[in-house]
Amino acid sequence: MSSKEQYVAAIDIGTTKIVAIVGRKNENGKIEILGLSKALSKGVKRGVVMNIEETVNAIQTTVEDVQKRSGIMFSEVFVGIAGQHIKSMKNRGYILRDSYEDEIRKEEVFRLIEDMHKIHIDIGEEIIHVIPQNFIVDNETGVKSPIGMCGRRLEANFHIVIGQVAAAKNIEKCIRKVNLSVKDMILEPLASSDAVLTDDEKEAGVALVDIGGGTTDLAVYYDNIIRHT
Repeated sequence: MSSKEQYVAAIDIGTTKIVAIVGRKNENGKIEILGLSKALSKGVKRGVVMNIEETVNAIQTTVEDVQKRSGIMFSEVFVGIAGQHIKSMKNRGYILRDSYEDEIRKEEVFRLIEDMHKIHIDIGEEIIHVIPQNFIVDNETGVKSPIGMCGRRLEANFHIVIGQVAAAKNIEKCIRKVNLSVKDMILEPLASSDAVLTDDEKEAGVALVDIGGGTTDLAVYYDNIIRHT
């Protein structure tokens, strides 16, 4: 991303195709697409990289193409992650606060989220996302944002997305081999949800189904909260 203009680039490593895309934020805060490129994907099975060399070649092709089309040389990218190795779980955490009178600060919410990154997971797995679903302040349930409220006990329900370290490392390796760095990894159905679902749909309740060549991703929202991936 450049400081003057906010550019953003992303790569989707799919089972049938690899897509590179670059856009910039316009005045309304919306992303305007400046270039898009696709290449055939031969090294991926069910969302997991099986052949590094073939995947690297396909990424290289799309990245060079999209940089030429858009005229933007980017060095870091967002990358989608999906596949059969992903699982999700629910967890609950809380912190006890010193003073009832003090307003809840952003740092305390971050601390709760950080704590979730320390939960026990199986060997060979890693946490990809920790998403707060809702908060409880003392006995007040269903709080969307607790910042600024008063209370002794701050509690939250979390949706946690877990993936295999090896699968994520292989994706990262492929990106590094084309001299790019991974800005962040995003669960594919969450990225799709951000792109196509409205707040009203998430509020009323909606299932987003992304049917790919090798995997189908699902995200379920209700009451503006992610319920299942």
